[in-house]
Amino acid sequence: MALGASDALSAKIIESHGFECVYIGSYASAASRFAIPDTGALSLPELAEQARTIVNAVRVPVIADAEGGFHDAANLWRTVQAFEQAGVAAIHIEDHAFGKHAAVAQKLRPAHEAAARIRAAVEAREDPDFLIVARSDAFWVSRDLEDTIARLSLYAEAGADMVFPTLVGPTELAEVRRRVRKPAMVVDMPGQPLAAHKDAAIVLYYAFSALAQLEALNQAIARFKTEGTAPLGMEALEKLLGYDAFAERARKYGES
Repeated sequence: MALGASDALSAKIIESHGFECVYIGSYASAASRFAIPDTGALSLPELAEQARTIVNAVRVPVIADAEGGFHDAANLWRTVQAFEQAGVAAIHIEDHAFGKHAAVAQKLRPAHEAAARIRAAVEAREDPDFLIVARSDAFWVSRDLEDTIARLSLYAEAGADMVFPTLVGPTELAEVRRRVRKPAMVVDMPGQPLAAHKDAAIVLYYAFSALAQLEALNQAIARFKTEGTAPLGMEALEKLLGYDAFAERARKYGES
């Protein structure tokens, strides 16, 4: 289970609860940094820098969203380099070219073009432990499982370490795993128990922190307006952020 962070603080809180990795995607980055929808408007530097701040805040591996790779295959080394230098453990690259909203016409990249980007990413990495995940949105766009599997098979042949079929259910995921011999990453299936995700190696709860913050902050503000009661928990927050460690360093170096 990879809970989605929206910033470095939420990533640190996720880590403090014992989760083994953290996810940062374009959905939460667009919301938290710019308060805009996730429609492909973010740039490579913006997403890579967001990932870097989260990597620097936690000790667990960070999985990052590399959108469609930002460049064609010949220049995709720049994307891989940016995320490797940010310190993330894995990126996913998708074949969605435009859309990502039900009211807008959806466009997928040609499968051979997306496969070339995956191959270029695999060949560009310098760290063999840096994972390249191939994401296909074919099932999301058209509910065409055969096209999804055909695309993921191409991406696996291109060297992807994992495959990522978006918005599949348990039955479709099981079929993907049967026919594509790579571990699978998925987004969580709303309304399905965790056991339904058993065929996935990694489950992304991509909006987890953004939704929790929306709910909690709305409630806190509403309570403040009606009762004048501000949130508590300053001591716990400062402990999480490392104020105690700062005081210890100050004493060590004779500044306190």
